Amino acid sequence: MTDTPTHFRCEIADGIATLRLDRPDRKNPLTFDSYAELRDWFRALPYRDDVKAVVFGSNGGNFCSGGDVHDIIGPLTKMSMKDLLAFTRMTGDLVKAMINCHTPVIAAADGVCVGAGAIIAMASDLRVATPETKTAFLFTKVGLAGCDMGACAMLPRIIGQGRASELLYTGRSMSAEEGETWGFWNRVVARDDLEATAQDMAARIAAGPNFGHMMTKTMLNQEWSMSLEQAIEAEAQAQAICMQTEDFTRAYNAFVAKEKPVFEGD
Repeated sequence: MTDTPTHFRCEIADGIATLRLDRPDRKNPLTFDSYAELRDWFRALPYRDDVKAVVFGSNGGNFCSGGDVHDIIGPLTKMSMKDLLAFTRMTGDLVKAMINCHTPVIAAADGVCVGAGAIIAMASDLRVATPETKTAFLFTKVGLAGCDMGACAMLPRIIGQGRASELLYTGRSMSAEEGETWGFWNRVVARDDLEATAQDMAARIAAGPNFGHMMTKTMLNQEWSMSLEQAIEAEAQAQAICMQTEDFTRAYNAFVAKEKPVFEGD
């Protein structure tokens, strides 16, 4: 089965949706339209049952070069404050849609991964890179603040406050080696292995208890703003709900029969 969005590529097979920006000649920049369409696609994801994991992949040796200089940056210099705020809220809505889509997202980033592209990788649940991947939060390079699309909230939680501060103040490139050492990248693999590694991770997730994965993603994000007591209680409630699923019973029955459970997400 293949989805046919207009402003990015999307292929769905075996419960895995693989997304790619499709302007490889420009290192896959985002446009107003691709921002909005990606936001709407992730917003709709909780209401479909054919996607159990998402791989946001690279195209033509690059992940994403951020907002298109001519299609986005130029027009922004001529907009009113009202229109500018509508744009920045829309870009933030893409991150919120990714966080709230109920489905694990894996970023498979090769080559250029900068600006909003770095944010998309940051907002993913798991991240895989190649030695050639260069990641930069470039916003200060174009005269803006580093606090874009949730970067000041999320990046310190992933790599630490000091490291995040350096990247967000300077806009410098983070090498793949740095990113793996700091915990931004879950794994760095050879360029030829990137696609297979991300797809294998997605397949393992898709074969798991998808209702449980949804609950895990929900709690990982909601517990940021909870006290420890609140988090423990929320997890108790979440786990009790999961214990009512058929997948929990299937896992028990498979264990008794010394078989591997086949999860169905109900």
